Amino acid sequence: MADVFCCLRRLFGSSNPGHITLQEIPSVQLDTSNMGSEVVIVKSGKRICGTGAAFSNAPINQDKAYFEIKVQSSGVWGVGLATRKCGVDKLPLGDTEESWVLRHDGKLYHNGEERGKMPQPLQEGDVVGLTYDHVELNFRLNDKPTNTPFTGIKGTVYPVFYVDDGATLDVQFTNFYNTPPFGYDSIMIEQSLL
Repeated sequence: MADVFCCLRRLFGSSNPGHITLQEIPSVQLDTSNMGSEVVIVKSGKRICGTGAAFSNAPINQDKAYFEIKVQSSGVWGVGLATRKCGVDKLPLGDTEESWVLRHDGKLYHNGEERGKMPQPLQEGDVVGLTYDHVELNFRLNDKPTNTPFTGIKGTVYPVFYVDDGATLDVQFTNFYNTPPFGYDSIMIEQSLL
């Protein structure tokens, strides 16, 4: 039995016999190491304001992922997916082939082209939910589907958010305002075992 504890101590690095050190599980949040130079991130990585864009700190690797924003202050903003090749200081996003974005005016942009429009205008206080299943990126407005999908998304993509002109967005990667659609869940961070 002592041999088992000895092996566990070596494996988990505990110097105290019988105690196993637990590591904190990282959470998905706005990535302060990959954001625009004039972006301000507060509220433990959950609120973006200032000017520029920020990625999440984790890509979407699972089959079906969900995340949300709440428009706290109107202005110029966007939310969607992008590869890390997308710049965080050049606004608005959606002008390159590396980003797929819903903008504050309700229009969806990819590669500089309008690809759709939300069925109603977006306002302060609205909650926009995003679902992604590696086939389509769909948007929900105040818990109702909008049927305005993006398709043809390629590469490793991250949730991306941008703000300008006084806009403030609250980002939810967990503890959602609305229940995710069936089969969708919060973004998971991949962790290698040992």
